[in-house]
Amino acid sequence: MQHPAALLKAHKLRASKKRGQNFLTQPATARAIALSAGVRSDDVVLEIGPGLGALTRAAAELAARVIALEVDRGIFAVLQAEMEQAGAANLELRLCDALQADFAGLAQEAGRPLLILGNLPYAITSPLLFRLVENLNSWRSATLMIQLEVARRLVSGPGGKNYGRLSVLAQTFCEIRAGMKVGPDQFFPKPAVDSQVVHLAPRKKPLVDLADKDAIAWFGAVVKAAFSQRRKTLANSLAGGLGLNRAETAEYITRAGLDPGCRAEILKPQDFGCVAAEMIGLKDQV
Repeated sequence: MQHPAALLKAHKLRASKKRGQNFLTQPATARAIALSAGVRSDDVVLEIGPGLGALTRAAAELAARVIALEVDRGIFAVLQAEMEQAGAANLELRLCDALQADFAGLAQEAGRPLLILGNLPYAITSPLLFRLVENLNSWRSATLMIQLEVARRLVSGPGGKNYGRLSVLAQTFCEIRAGMKVGPDQFFPKPAVDSQVVHLAPRKKPLVDLADKDAIAWFGAVVKAAFSQRRKTLANSLAGGLGLNRAETAEYITRAGLDPGCRAEILKPQDFGCVAAEMIGLKDQV
């Protein structure tokens, strides 16, 4: 595997700061990540942002098929040439923005739930995680390398400073496990922060009982509103975030068995579920 710096120079390209491109330089680390994902010989892997192919190569050695989505046209052309030279016959590259990808369609095409891999730029990490939560039936596991700060938010529990909207929604629908840490020296260019691998798998039963897509969407709206003004009480943040009357909102919170004067950061996902259930009759008003 040619070093990313040499490969970029040979093709007169530069890593894009706007896209947060930091390319993994160590094949051994890439293989360790792929192995930690539990890639099986019959798996169809969907790779988000293959970059210059370090993780792509490792996945292609293990899986039946790899579909890699790359949004950068210049990087896509380089990777295509490199993978053709490597003879990775089970790899299909697609010029595609992963945030716009049809996960359900890709899973249907694969004939099974996907195994997702990716070294994610900071800017797309949260939006992509929310997309995965919206498409739980399309994948069986996701192994993602993300900034350490975001990894901490994913696994943080109630009361912690890192606990927030992403923590609640991800933990409600997914089992999450922290994996190996990867230092800046293993990337080119070197990022200013450490990275960490996280492993996600859809829960067989979400922590909150949500009957349909409307209920799921309302639960998400309630959680978003609750964390929209972290320093305010739950009643104030929900009322402000949803555009509701504060006194009425406080009454619903009380009915859910919670203190309207508490803050969102101390609530468990199940608590948000109780609030959302009490308030679901208001969903068409906001």
